[in-house]
Amino acid sequence: MKQTQENLEQAIGYRFRNKKLLTQALTHSSYANEHRMDKMYCNERLEFLGDAVLEVVSSDFLFHRFPEMPEGNLTKTRASMVCEPTLAYCAREISLGDYLLLGKGEDATGGRMRESITSDALEAVIGAIYLDGGLANAKEFIDRFVLNDMEHKQLFYDSKTILQELVQSTGEELLSYEILKEEGPDHNKVFEVRAMLGSREIGRGVGRTKKAAEQTAAYKAILTLKGKSEASLQAGDVCI
Repeated sequence: MKQTQENLEQAIGYRFRNKKLLTQALTHSSYANEHRMDKMYCNERLEFLGDAVLEVVSSDFLFHRFPEMPEGNLTKTRASMVCEPTLAYCAREISLGDYLLLGKGEDATGGRMRESITSDALEAVIGAIYLDGGLANAKEFIDRFVLNDMEHKQLFYDSKTILQELVQSTGEELLSYEILKEEGPDHNKVFEVRAMLGSREIGRGVGRTKKAAEQTAAYKAILTLKGKSEASLQAGDVCI
């Protein structure tokens, strides 16, 4: 486990002085229960702390990044930035699920890929860094792995809503989603879905839930439609 934690430290660019904090951040309650460990040793308390640190850092980021944005919009934007799917996406970027200590049952049923578990673990890591190295180091981690490329992340996680609005604005045909494949056991299914505009396929996605697959399909559909729109605009500019 030590080498694995060292790999994670290398991936995130932070070396813990107190290695026990990192171990605790990676310890899910199912592992603690299975090994008859004190409940206080799982990552739930660190998750609580990390959530608070993340809220402060993301609020500061938005406050200075968008000086003209009203309070209601700031709150809405922050909520989308630190919601479970976004944090799970960030966790996947550093393969955080691979390092988690899970109970055998949780591990066998796909816990390493479960968004609720990986997003909580990411917040626990933030809390651990805060305790080990202070706010500056925690902020550096958040800036690098959570607040980076926010436009892309927001487009991905709001993809179904954005696609629906895009289709409605063009007045085109009805948008729908169609399941192409559903494979694997109940605890570890994989879905393949395509987004349809009328009878035309505009995007295809794969995910461990139907919702995740639809989200990916919608994101790819947005890129397809926006690409065609930009191509048409460029062609028009050439003609002019």
